[in-house]
Amino acid sequence: MGIDLPLLWAIIIGFGLMMYVIMDGFDLGIGILFPFVRDRDDRDVMVNSVAPVWDGNETWLVLGGAALLAAFPLAYAIILSALYLPLMLMLAGLIWRGVAFEFRFKADEGHKPFWDKAFMWGSYIATFSQGVALGAFINGFKVENGAYAGGFFDWLTPFSLFTGFALLVSYALLGSTWLVMKTEGPLQQRMKDLAKPVTLVLLGIIAVVSLWTPFAHPVVAQRWFSMPNLVFFAPVPIFVALATFAIIKTLQRETVHAAPFLLALFMLFMGYSGLAISLWPNIIPPDISIWSAASPPQSMGFTLVGALFIIPFILAYTAWSYYVFRGKVKVGEGYH
Repeated sequence: MGIDLPLLWAIIIGFGLMMYVIMDGFDLGIGILFPFVRDRDDRDVMVNSVAPVWDGNETWLVLGGAALLAAFPLAYAIILSALYLPLMLMLAGLIWRGVAFEFRFKADEGHKPFWDKAFMWGSYIATFSQGVALGAFINGFKVENGAYAGGFFDWLTPFSLFTGFALLVSYALLGSTWLVMKTEGPLQQRMKDLAKPVTLVLLGIIAVVSLWTPFAHPVVAQRWFSMPNLVFFAPVPIFVALATFAIIKTLQRETVHAAPFLLALFMLFMGYSGLAISLWPNIIPPDISIWSAASPPQSMGFTLVGALFIIPFILAYTAWSYYVFRGKVKVGEGYH
C-alpha cells in the first residue's frame, strides 16, 4: 500500500497555515492594538515583546505558499489568479509593517509618530486582506478547463468583508492575551480590560460565520447536519463556548498570565478545525479535491524529502528562540 502523497501534503500545508495564524496572529495583533495604547513607553514594550521572533513567525507563510506551488500547482494558479489584489495588499501591508518595525526604533522623535501609524496601518491592511482572502476562499471560485474563470473583483463580497473584520478581532484577541502574558503593571491591566470584550465579540463573530456559511453553501449544511457527522462536529461549538468562558475567568485572576493566551489559541484552533471540516477534501471550493489538483507523484515525492528535512529545523529554532526570550518585557529593555 503506497503513501497517499496528496493527503500528506495537505496535512503539511494545513499545519503550516495553522502555525502562521498562531504565531503571526499575535504579532499582527499588537499593531492592531496600537490605537488603544497611547503611551510611547507602553508601545515600545508591546513591540519589544515580539521583536526577537516576529521575522521567524512569517516563515510559515512562505512555507505554505511554496508547498502549495510544489504539491498543488493547479490550486496555486487558481488561488493567486482569483485573489491577486487581496494577496498583493497583504504583502504590501506586511512589507510596510516590517519597514515601520525597524524605523520606529531608529527615527528621531519628530518622525516616530509617523512610523507608529505605519506599523499600525500595515498590521490592519495585512490582517484584513488575509481575512478577505479567507472569506473568498470559503465562497469558492469559478473554474473552467482548469483555469480561473471569474472576475477580478469576485472576491469582494459581504461575506469576505465580514471575515476580514473577523480576523482583525481574532488577531486582536491573540495580541492582547500575548501581552497579558508578556507584560506587567498598567499595560497588562489595560490588555486584560481589552481582552474581555474582544473575546465576547469574537464568540459572536464565530456564531455568525457558523450560521452564514451553511445558509450560503448547501453542501456545507448537508455535511454539518447529516448523521453521523453531526455527532462528530457537535464538540466544536461546545469547546469554543467553554474556551470563551475560561478566557474570561482566567483574565480575572492576578497570578495566571499564560492561560488566556493558550485558551485563545485553542479557540482559534477550533475555528480552524471547523473550516477544515467544512471544506474537506476540496482544496479549491466548491469541487476540486486535493487529488484532482495534485502534481505528479514524482514531483510530490521529491519535494516531500526537502519538506520533511527542513520542517523539524524550523520547529527547533522557533522553539529555541521563544525559550531564550521567555519572561516579562519591561520598559527600557528589548530591541534597539
